Amino acid sequence: MTEFSAVELIIAKRERGELTTAQIDWLIANYTSGVVADEQMSAMAMAILLNGMSRREIRDLTTAMIRSGERLDYSWLKAATADKHSTGGVGDKITLPLAPLVAVFGVAVPQLSGRGLGHTGGTLDKLESIPGWRASLSNGEMHSQLDEVGAVICAAGSGLAPADRKLYALRDVTGTVEAIPLIASSIMSKKIAEGTANLVLDVKVGSGAFMKDIDRARELARVMVDLGNDSGVNTSALLTDMSTPLGLKIGNALEVEESVEVLAGGGPADVVEITVELAREMLRLAGKTDVDVAAALSDGRAMDKWNQMIRAQGGDPAAKLPVAKHSHVIVAQDSGALTKLDALALGVASWRLGAGRARKEDAVQFGAGIQMHAQLGDTVVAGQPLLTLFTDEPERFERAQEALVGGIEYGATAPTRKIILERL
Repeated sequence: MTEFSAVELIIAKRERGELTTAQIDWLIANYTSGVVADEQMSAMAMAILLNGMSRREIRDLTTAMIRSGERLDYSWLKAATADKHSTGGVGDKITLPLAPLVAVFGVAVPQLSGRGLGHTGGTLDKLESIPGWRASLSNGEMHSQLDEVGAVICAAGSGLAPADRKLYALRDVTGTVEAIPLIASSIMSKKIAEGTANLVLDVKVGSGAFMKDIDRARELARVMVDLGNDSGVNTSALLTDMSTPLGLKIGNALEVEESVEVLAGGGPADVVEITVELAREMLRLAGKTDVDVAAALSDGRAMDKWNQMIRAQGGDPAAKLPVAKHSHVIVAQDSGALTKLDALALGVASWRLGAGRARKEDAVQFGAGIQMHAQLGDTVVAGQPLLTLFTDEPERFERAQEALVGGIEYGATAPTRKIILERL
């Protein structure tokens, strides 16, 4: 590999220059091995945030990050593979009913998921509230479950895109999280390395999402769709609303409960809508268009697949889920339509109740969170229960309620909510 100087590359990007493929390969390989120091990569990340990268540079960065570790391969599977990635939100439990729903139709779903940090929840934390369920599987266990059940949701191994893991931690403490080239290469290096043939991106837009406005979300989605397709992964994206929470339950065990309601043919309409739409899109990319997705929720097939999937990872789908020791009811302060039920406010409140973590090493309370008794646009009467807060530590209620200040508003006219904003 040609030798370069980290300082020269930083200056080139600082001066709005384009880095060559060889320069990007050298930078990522040497950052992963420790030759390029954290402070040098911090400066490069800030230069990328300020000056951006071309489509070719982002593709090279993603490829170099994939090359830093292993790449999984499912070509031996008889079934086509499809995966979904969400950019994260509040009450976003969609992966839980979605994976078994898609698997019903003979498309294998290898879903490598993460844990929550801050106000956005993590799929693994939710599933770990099920007694006995385990997130860590060997590649062999994952392969046999995919072959036998058709769906697996588990933790990504340490061998996938190790350069991203290093860079992700650095971005978090250097004010460079928002750089679209770094977000896109981070997400797509892991997703491409995971080996799926088809990928649907659920890019959230709104106060509870990473991307607050639709223009930025659209830009991120386009960059990621291009990266996937350029790498041979059939990729599409939906832009979906995250200005208000999805469903009526926020928190780990609470969201599992709601997911099971959806799999049983019920559940909130918004959760059902986005689950069905994402399933249709995953199946479309995998070549299956003439299927009745909604029917698999109502007739029990998706629930059967869920039970299989949970049991395969040691979980008991019939076991009682953890329940918080303490609860506190918040009532409506006014009568009228709920014109604002802010996703960020409720996400932070749930996090403060113990449903999320401030640092990666923190534990979560499986029973903590919020149950909403009304959604955006619903009509309420002053004094009726609006939210129930749950936690094991009652001293958390006060700070959780502080997070809700300004997050709930009432009016005469109910706002209309569109969940699927755009398709790319």
